[in-house]
Amino acid sequence: MQSQRRQSAGSAIPKAPAVKRRMSRHGSVLIETTPRQIPWDLVDRLLVPIIGCHAAAIVCSGVFNFLGISQVSAFVLFLFFAILTVGAAIGFHSLKVSPLGKGVLITGCESPLARALARRLDDLGFTVFAGFKTLDDSSEAGMLKAMSSGRLKPIQLDVTSEVQMLEASLYITENLPEGADGLWALVHCDMWCALGELEWIPFPVMRKSFDINVLGASRLSQIMLPLIRRAKGRVVFLSSAIAHIPSPVRGIQCATQAAIEGLASCLRHELKPRAVNVSIVCASEFSSGDAWLDDSKMMDQAKAMWEQLSDEQKSAYGEDYFETAIRSLEKYTNTDGDFHSTVRALTDAIIRSFPLFRYTPLSRYEKLQTIVSEHLPRSVYELFYSN
Repeated sequence: MQSQRRQSAGSAIPKAPAVKRRMSRHGSVLIETTPRQIPWDLVDRLLVPIIGCHAAAIVCSGVFNFLGISQVSAFVLFLFFAILTVGAAIGFHSLKVSPLGKGVLITGCESPLARALARRLDDLGFTVFAGFKTLDDSSEAGMLKAMSSGRLKPIQLDVTSEVQMLEASLYITENLPEGADGLWALVHCDMWCALGELEWIPFPVMRKSFDINVLGASRLSQIMLPLIRRAKGRVVFLSSAIAHIPSPVRGIQCATQAAIEGLASCLRHELKPRAVNVSIVCASEFSSGDAWLDDSKMMDQAKAMWEQLSDEQKSAYGEDYFETAIRSLEKYTNTDGDFHSTVRALTDAIIRSFPLFRYTPLSRYEKLQTIVSEHLPRSVYELFYSN
């Protein structure tokens, strides 16, 4: 019988085969790989000005023709306005601050994505405070420190511990670069993924997800904002495409990412009068490899979830459905991670004089799916993305 053949989800779900990773997955910056995403940040910055140029050209052409001043066409005026506007926008977009004498705090440096960002900022000349949940005996922290300059300082920082957040604030205050008024940037890269359908997920796992992804980021921002206000710096939140795309089996993660984006939107308005910028980087799910999900941890979570389900729940869902649902997440882990576009967007949010509020380093597929989800009727979205 099936129940005799399968004793647990652990036997039903073998570990996914190991996937070969690039050496850059262990902390070096992916500068030399060709990015697989379109620079949507620049496209977004140019889109509204181009539309404005078109409207201005039509109005000006109509006024000129009506007054008999000139018979110039709207198309010629549009080209004229567009060339000026695009040149000004690109120049505006390219303005950068000097990294010298500026400190940046990055949370969640257990993640290869956060470590890649830390290396990139260190190479640019920033003083980087790299937060690790468990700094002692951390091979990732040791490797990051060995591959970086003396400006990079690994620190103990668990965003669920207020004591550690306060201690980190004191350490950063005492170790800011010489002449720095405060902390230039806080980058929230710490993330915890709760996997499974809602009925399967234990409540402590749900709470941990919100504690790390939402409440921890909120409290750490509160603690660091006096330092950031002094430097007139910025706060950067790392989000993902599922904040806008319904993703079954990851409903709790969708909820936390949407909460982060809502928090960042409000914080942007609150801090704008204080000359503090707030940005969101909505990162790609497919190009990040196991930056979001680690295949071994995913299987461990799956086994624990299956074991805690009641007999009635196991009978209602069945192991075959459970296994299929968990296996559907492997496409996010069994990929060769390329953080180039995400690291570039995070770096832009830190170093640009006038950063965008939202960066979307997404694949073409994800960008299209996001547009359909946000701007078309739900029935149309479900017709094309029913799974």
